[in-house]
Amino acid sequence: MATPLRVLVHGGGIGGLSLAVALARRGHTVEVAELREQLDALGVGIIQPSNALHVMRELGVLEQCLEVGFEWEVLTICDPAGNPLAKIPQPRMDGAPANNGIPRPALAEVLGRAAAEAGATVRFGTTIAELADDGEGVDVTLSDGSTGRWDLVVGFDGIGSPLRTRLYGDRHRPEYTGFANWRVTVPRQDEVQGVVMSTGNRAAKALLTPITPELMYLGAVFAEAEDFRPDPERAHEQLAERLAGFAGPVAEALTHVTDPAAVVYSRISQVTVEEPWHVGRVVLAGDAAHASTPHLAQGAAMAVEDALVLAQELDAAADVPAALAAWEARRRPRAMFVQSLSRAVLKQETGTATTPEEDELLEIGIPGAAHVLVKPY
Repeated sequence: MATPLRVLVHGGGIGGLSLAVALARRGHTVEVAELREQLDALGVGIIQPSNALHVMRELGVLEQCLEVGFEWEVLTICDPAGNPLAKIPQPRMDGAPANNGIPRPALAEVLGRAAAEAGATVRFGTTIAELADDGEGVDVTLSDGSTGRWDLVVGFDGIGSPLRTRLYGDRHRPEYTGFANWRVTVPRQDEVQGVVMSTGNRAAKALLTPITPELMYLGAVFAEAEDFRPDPERAHEQLAERLAGFAGPVAEALTHVTDPAAVVYSRISQVTVEEPWHVGRVVLAGDAAHASTPHLAQGAAMAVEDALVLAQELDAAADVPAALAAWEARRRPRAMFVQSLSRAVLKQETGTATTPEEDELLEIGIPGAAHVLVKPY
């Protein structure tokens, strides 16, 4: 588009900040409305696979991510005792490493700084209170009482997206899978040079993921009742009880888990917006449109791809509606592949019956998916 746009991004997470960087560097006026009071990213750390790192390169922040993270090349599969069963080299996209583990707060800081340097504005403690799309623009009232008119509103506001509810009501509420993720940051062991995945009977898997030269996180997936929450006084003990069948590096990591407050617990849910992801000039992206289970480690990668591809389509299209249609045509098949295969892997690992369509996806498997996803997006 020849004329710079005014874009409001609802949500200052990884996807929202990536979009702010991409658009502001292209000369658009970008404001991010973030409900939190600062960019204090929740959680422990994440994996940036090669396709996510390719986006970081396009945003100009690849080196900053690698400086504060831990680059790795090989996935190690172990038995519950910690004995290696396989070492699987990971593929890479042109110009990007295979993987990088990074603390979530460090990634938020990198992207927040890049957004500010590009000229985007982040307004903390604010959310959308009212919204009216007349086809030519969107009039928005924010929760602080301020108003503005925007050419485009983008909802990067997560799996519980208020903007999704505003557009579609309760038709696309998060679907709980019956499983939950336990994660905690611990000192990195010297032998953990990449993700180490141990499989067992009670847990779908336990993973050790390096996120800095000094730190890694222990993650484990278990079947949990929907209303279960860890005991604030003994969450570390509850995690140890669930991992009692694991030895080796997982057991060693557990010796460092002594603070219940350090344990991060999150239910694994997914969202599938089967209707178009945009209504007029308001569009959903990332987890707001297509949240997946974490089994391919591609949730954040899909969000940052959404961001970069949206910026590219706004470059190429004659107007906003055409850009949104072209963006969704590019993004939906890839995001749905990630979601469908991630869910199939979860079901396979936990002994849940799979459909014939899921069986076909499982023939690709996690290693095959990595090779699919390093192809251009």
